[in-house]
Amino acid sequence: MREYQLFINGKFLSNDDREMISVINPATEEVISKVPQATEADVEAAVNAAYEAQKSWAKLPAIERAGYLRELAQLVSENLELFAQTTAEENGKLIGQARDEASWLPEYINFYAGLARHIKGEIITSDRPNENIYLYKRPIGVVAGIMPWNFPLFLIGRKMAPALVAGNTVVLKPSSDTPNGAYEFAKLVEKSSLPAGVINIITGSGSMVGNALASNEKVAMISMTGSTDAGKKIMKAAADHIAKVSLELG
Repeated sequence: MREYQLFINGKFLSNDDREMISVINPATEEVISKVPQATEADVEAAVNAAYEAQKSWAKLPAIERAGYLRELAQLVSENLELFAQTTAEENGKLIGQARDEASWLPEYINFYAGLARHIKGEIITSDRPNENIYLYKRPIGVVAGIMPWNFPLFLIGRKMAPALVAGNTVVLKPSSDTPNGAYEFAKLVEKSSLPAGVINIITGSGSMVGNALASNEKVAMISMTGSTDAGKKIMKAAADHIAKVSLELG
């Protein structure tokens, strides 16, 4: 049986005495893996890693950031069957559907990498003579991506890739029901030349880990796909430090 580890600041952390969550194959009801329940300290460590990494990541030209994304897309493309089998096993999808979803992940990553040339500002005519106003688009900062169980692979690409190409860094929290694909993706991140801390992946309950992410003052935006009730809680947690929220709800 597989046992995964939290991926923070470019490294997999030892599980030691961490509480572990059992992942069930819904077709056989067998335990297929165990993943760690992150603590509040783990959440803070992941956010801090993303926060520090974002300072230098944002200074890279967007086309360089896109190069890292294309590298990740290539690594995923070389492991499509692994991702398909992983998703079919933990999610219960037919293998054909799982293969379709696996193929979407590198496509999404490459699509957003292609937008690097389209991050543009604006020149605005001023009310005063001999003056123009320059409008620049800047990264937001640390983005927390909270994902559901039903599309555990392609939502990695949809939440991570646009954030990264725009100069942000991410902390991803997959569903505790379907976290295996995200941790397999983390192995490719570790293998890649992506700077440490740009992508962090942690697991745990939404009530604790999701709330800790949304309420962390260093998290500038929360992108969450899930239930309406969970979305309301995210908005409440984000309100105190006025973080942006992007919610796709039931």
